[in-house]
Amino acid sequence: MKRRVILDTGPLVAFINGRDKYHKWATLQWAQIEPPLLTCEAVLSEACFLLGGLDGGQIAVFELLKRRILHTPFRMIEHINQIAWLLQKYSNVPMSLADACLVRMTEVYPESLVFTIDTDFSIYRKNKRQVIPILSPHDR
Repeated sequence: MKRRVILDTGPLVAFINGRDKYHKWATLQWAQIEPPLLTCEAVLSEACFLLGGLDGGQIAVFELLKRRILHTPFRMIEHINQIAWLLQKYSNVPMSLADACLVRMTEVYPESLVFTIDTDFSIYRKNKRQVIPILSPHDR
């Protein structure tokens, strides 16, 4: 079975922003991943906010969507109870809405891994106890 890749905000921003300290790493990883990368609208919102000061940054996010490199199959309203539970469980981290959605996505897509720069994914668990496989520059 093909492993699905769930995209977090960090690698998306790093891929688009050539000045990001993880740009080279993110670009190398993207070259090895077969599209589409799955993500959620909360990640897209964070990325657009962070890329707002970069000329063409926000448009680049939408181009990836239009070209079907990114796909957003996840609908938060369908998972609202699980997301609320995750936000409560990890309130001490604290967990962002985007991270909660991505953790839930790993439960919906069990053969997936999270493409992230965020070290909190080493703390989060899917299905309450399972380690979440990640692709991270911190995982060497």
